[in-house]
Amino acid sequence: MRMQFWRKAVEDIYCDNPPHQPVAIELWKAVKKHQLTKMWLMKIIDERIHPHSCSMVQLQEKNLDDRAYRNIQELETYAENTQSALLYLTLEMLGVRDIHADHAASHIGKAQGIVTCLRSTPYHINRRKVFLPMDICMLHGVSQEDFIRCHQEKNVRDVIYDIASQAHVHLEHARSFSKNVPGKACPAFLYTVALEDYLHKIQKVDFNIFHPNLHKKNVLLPLHLYIRSWKKMY
Repeated sequence: MRMQFWRKAVEDIYCDNPPHQPVAIELWKAVKKHQLTKMWLMKIIDERIHPHSCSMVQLQEKNLDDRAYRNIQELETYAENTQSALLYLTLEMLGVRDIHADHAASHIGKAQGIVTCLRSTPYHINRRKVFLPMDICMLHGVSQEDFIRCHQEKNVRDVIYDIASQAHVHLEHARSFSKNVPGKACPAFLYTVALEDYLHKIQKVDFNIFHPNLHKKNVLLPLHLYIRSWKKMY
C-alpha cells in the first residue's frame, strides 16, 4: 500500500497536485526546480513492488516472496532500477545531463547494489535468510544452509569473491569514463570511496563475509572523501 501511495503521489506531483505530505511536497519542489525525469522515480517505485524486489529497508529485506536473486544479472537489474536511477536523478539536480556521466552512474549504481547485498548478508543470515545470487552459489556447490551455518570453507569464500569481483568490475567501468565526465558530476559519485573501502576490506579478510573486521569503521574514510572531492575524482 505504501508503494501504491508513492506511485499515485508521483503521478499527482507531475500534475502539479502533490499530496499534503511533507516528503511529497519537497519532492514536488525538487521536480519543479530541477525538471526531474518522472521515469526514474517510477522505476524506483515499480522495482520495489515487483516480486523479486526489496522492501523499503535499505538492507534489502525481500518484501513478497523472500527468495534469493536467481542470478547476478537479476541483482544488477534491481540495482540499475533503484540505485542507478537515484544517481540519474542526483545528476539532474546537479545540472548534469551527459551520456558519459549516465554510463558511469549506471555502473556505480550496480556496484552499490552488489556491495549492499554483500554487506547485508550477515544481517539476513541472523534471520535465516540468504539473498545472494543462486547461480553463483550453485556454481561453487554452496547451499543457503552453508551460509546460515556460517561455514567458511573455500567454496563459500569463492562465492563472495565472484560477487565482489563483479562490483569491482563495475567500479572500473565507471572510472573508465572519468575523463569525459563533467567535473560537477563528481559529488554524485563520491559513494565510490565507501564501495572501494568495503571491497578492499573484504579482500584483506580473504572474502570471509563473517569476519568482524568488516564491521569496523575506517577512520580515514572522511579524509579520502575530502581528497576525492577536492580532486574532483571518483
